Amino acid sequence: MTEQILAVQRMQDYISQHLTEDLHPADLARAAMFSPWYAHRLFRETLGVTPAEYIRRLRLAQAAIRLRDGTETVTNVAFDLGFSNPDTFTRAFFREYGANPSQYAKHPVPIPLFVPYGAKYRALRKENMDMSNLQTVFIQVVHKPERLCVIKRGTHAEDYFSYCQEVSCDVWGMLLSMPSLCGEPVCLWLPPKYRPKDTSAYVQGVEAAVDFTGPVPDGFDVIRLPEADYLLFQGQPFREEDYCEAIAAVQQAMDGYDPGSIGYRWDDKNPRIQLEPRGERGYMELRAVKKV
Repeated sequence: MTEQILAVQRMQDYISQHLTEDLHPADLARAAMFSPWYAHRLFRETLGVTPAEYIRRLRLAQAAIRLRDGTETVTNVAFDLGFSNPDTFTRAFFREYGANPSQYAKHPVPIPLFVPYGAKYRALRKENMDMSNLQTVFIQVVHKPERLCVIKRGTHAEDYFSYCQEVSCDVWGMLLSMPSLCGEPVCLWLPPKYRPKDTSAYVQGVEAAVDFTGPVPDGFDVIRLPEADYLLFQGQPFREEDYCEAIAAVQQAMDGYDPGSIGYRWDDKNPRIQLEPRGERGYMELRAVKKV
């Protein structure tokens, strides 16, 4: 992990922690521990956008979520997220999403929210991982009701990295804009019965109630999943730079676990489910089971 990557991550962390405040180049330079000029160049070269563009798009994504949830006015959201006035916010929102914020608040539709992937995550696809210091994995039974799932398919993808290469990581931003039955998007490994010919095992989507009638984005499919029990495997919280090891530890624990010890057997006719790896809660996967 280079000092330059860590400097960009520090700037991203600072932005996230101070998003509703005035943010200046000097603040980011202090977080990066480099000169303002060099910090700006590092940020742009690493993430592909300038700090100002990154901040603007992140604020607009946060604004969209708050408007979607219907708890605040357009004016309050605009001022709280650092826009000089509601008109400036409205123009920026329309340029980003092609919708007026007040109209969007009344009738939310799926939109491609900006997802601020950390610089450390971009640099940390490791081939060789140190698995000598494995952490505790917690297991519990979770019941999921019958539900719909709005998904975006790939063609051959079997994991997150190949899916992003085929479909693009930007799909996650679209999914974040959509209300979900479980409160967040999910990644699924689909059994064969849910996969038309020449479509991927690995997909991303959102779970919705069976009476869902909301808009479905172009290129997405809707599948119906049955009521089922799952074993939820959850690792301990982890540092961002250790996310590959955190995922491997949970998957290793799942592969070696015998559900018969608690009166279940694996049910591979239902999808395996992956939640977004977030360090503060630990990595989480769910695998379907049936009572013996």
